[in-house]
Amino acid sequence: MDQDSYSSDQPTGQDPLLLLKTLQLLWTKQELGKLKEEIRRGFARLEDPLAGFLAMLESSSDWKGKGHSLGYCITTELQLWIKTHPAVPQSGTKLKKLQARVLGMLSQCPTNLLDPLISIYQLHTADRNCLLEHVSHLYLQGNYKEAAILSIKLKLQPDQDVEKMCTPLLLQDKANLVEEYVAEYPELQRKLLQTLDKWCDPSFNIRDITRPYQGLSRYKPEKFNRRVLSKLVFRLLERFSVDPALCPNVINQRHLRTLNYLFYKRFVEKTMTEENWADHIQSTVGENRWLQGQLAQALLRHCDARGAARWARRCHLPPELLPRALAEELQKLHIQDRVEEVTKADNYEASRRKDYYQIPISREKIHFLQTWEETLQCWEKVLQPGQVVGVDMEWKPTFGMVGKPRVALLQLALKDEVFLLDLPQLLEQAEAEGEKEKLPHFIQMLYSDTAITKLGYGMSGDLSSLAATCSPLKDMEKQMQGVVDLLALDKQLQWGKDGRKGDGLSPEHSHEERGVRQPEKGLSLLVQHVLGKPLDKTEQLSNWEKRPLREEQILYAASDAYCLLEIYERLCKDPESFGLGSNLIDSLMGKQSKKPRAKKQLNKQEAPSPSGQACQGPRTEPSEPPAPISPREFSVVCDNMLQGLGRYLRCLGVDVRLLDNQDDHRKAAEIARQEGRVILTSGLPYQTLRSQVGEGRCFSVNCSEKAKEQALQVLKHFNVQVSPSDIFSRCQTPAGLRPRSHSSTPTMGKQGKMLSPAQLVETARWQDRILSPLHHPLGTGRALGSTATIPRKLERNVRNEACTFLPQLHPHKMPISIFHSQVFFSAG
Repeated sequence: MDQDSYSSDQPTGQDPLLLLKTLQLLWTKQELGKLKEEIRRGFARLEDPLAGFLAMLESSSDWKGKGHSLGYCITTELQLWIKTHPAVPQSGTKLKKLQARVLGMLSQCPTNLLDPLISIYQLHTADRNCLLEHVSHLYLQGNYKEAAILSIKLKLQPDQDVEKMCTPLLLQDKANLVEEYVAEYPELQRKLLQTLDKWCDPSFNIRDITRPYQGLSRYKPEKFNRRVLSKLVFRLLERFSVDPALCPNVINQRHLRTLNYLFYKRFVEKTMTEENWADHIQSTVGENRWLQGQLAQALLRHCDARGAARWARRCHLPPELLPRALAEELQKLHIQDRVEEVTKADNYEASRRKDYYQIPISREKIHFLQTWEETLQCWEKVLQPGQVVGVDMEWKPTFGMVGKPRVALLQLALKDEVFLLDLPQLLEQAEAEGEKEKLPHFIQMLYSDTAITKLGYGMSGDLSSLAATCSPLKDMEKQMQGVVDLLALDKQLQWGKDGRKGDGLSPEHSHEERGVRQPEKGLSLLVQHVLGKPLDKTEQLSNWEKRPLREEQILYAASDAYCLLEIYERLCKDPESFGLGSNLIDSLMGKQSKKPRAKKQLNKQEAPSPSGQACQGPRTEPSEPPAPISPREFSVVCDNMLQGLGRYLRCLGVDVRLLDNQDDHRKAAEIARQEGRVILTSGLPYQTLRSQVGEGRCFSVNCSEKAKEQALQVLKHFNVQVSPSDIFSRCQTPAGLRPRSHSSTPTMGKQGKMLSPAQLVETARWQDRILSPLHHPLGTGRALGSTATIPRKLERNVRNEACTFLPQLHPHKMPISIFHSQVFFSAG
């Protein structure tokens, strides 16, 4: 700092630097109470507290630390002290000099000190040209982030070039700071969006933007491309509620991607009906001449000339936009084309009825409600105690455009009839009558009534769209009671990485003429495996806001809600056949969360749950328990969704084979037959595997429990007697084989700490190699059959773990000596 300038502003009272030394000493001793008291007394003794405070900051580096530093403590205390001494703030030339000094410090200032310093020295009242000049200086030095932050704090944005300020920030992947920069200025928001849209023009060379910033620190070119910029534009459009028409390039490109997606669904997958496809094409293209030209080109790529011409006529494409060959073909079309299409549609309808789930009630029992009189009759039937209601919702696909989807149809299915509520019409009618709370009130009553069981699939997404449609329902998810989301159950039934749920069930229904074979998924897959046939999802992407709804849409919407009733009824009637517990209803209703934790239940001597009962044939009265065996005599093969259980059992000395993630579940039966092993599986595979092995050689494990509880269940069922000497007695490599080489390096955690056996045994989430003699946590691994010394602390941890585990298996026996000073590894 310049000595002359400093002396001119030096206060004549107590020396601020002596005060600073006193404060530093108290800060070092962490005597915060005395520190704050000394700060207040010290400022009172200074002739000019503001100038003295600046002198303290300029002579010390303590204030530059992030978080709760000494500088932050002094600054906040000064703010509080000024409030009780209103005469302290200055004005005039003296204040301007202080402002000039503090401006030079702000670029090095931690973010948490910016606001206090700006407030203390009243920088908002400083000369605006000086502030802009200072920010410009920071920018020219390459301090783009600091320049933007200071501009935001001092509200300088209206006097700056938004493109110039934001470009380097975007190149450094600081989009959040860019949003904050324009947040309070609608005009700047529009300018920024227009700039981003200009960059997204396919003809624009984006390198022209990046070239001046090649030497930029923290430059992230992979974050600066049209795809990323397009996502940012849509985020800004939604956040600031700006008209999308302001960004034609981005909107056109998004519509073009929608067109490509629709062509894929119609002409490659062939999973979209002609009516749905035409509706979405017309809605997407509209009167946009550029998109109409893109549509004409796409038609030629996917259809022959005659088919392209027929679609061009159906989509009302202007003849002047069509290529000559297509325009000529358009003039040759005959009425016979339509007759052929009707014949194809009839054939497809017959195939659909044969291959897909059909709602079992008559069409007369499906009611489309558009008036409040009709809706009142629906209320009387739905809001009955003990009622079970299938609930679903439909909305027009947004295809990635701005805004959240708004529910266009609410489906409520009862056992004998289905109600389809036209939400837009009912909400409009209620608002016209001044009773816009009627519909939200009905929906809230339905979802909060504990006496009515509501069935859904992926209900959180439905409720989010419902809240966007009707704002009084935004907090309804917190009020829900008596709700069963079958998506949670579906996750229990799923197994394997390929997403299939079991062998021997009905195959996927697909025909060559329907295009690329697409596996069923979601609710359709659940319907297929529980009810025998999948849902026909060809109407899923319909324009649900268009009225009147087509007959196919009405049947699809009704089926989507009604199938939930049939799934629920089938699973509740026979949960064991699907590998589920008999307390299915309680668990689906969420009552399991109120039960004592499984860890506490383990201390009780009770029979295994139905999901883990004897493995074959009808359930019978319990017979004589099997003869006790040791873990060395017990050999199992674990299905690939029970790898945690397999590792846990291997830790206790059981001979375990694990299927790999990519293995088919039938491989477990092959291994069991060849090696005489018991199959441990869960869910739907149990139904298939138990018929392929002998009586009692397949066991269904409860997938909702942790590995420790699953292990207890297995060991109790097969009467496996675990002794302290069995723990870690078996080689822990994946196949229980002798390793080829050994290392003396103990297993280390991510932070360089040795992993404790208690942690490994408790969670069973370690990798296969962790417990091998090659990398054993208990000490150095040597040749098989040699010893490894256990540190005393680790020995105590293992002993404590065994003391909690073994009494649950054998309550009449207590382990006497868990380990001696050494542990032996034997061949698996």
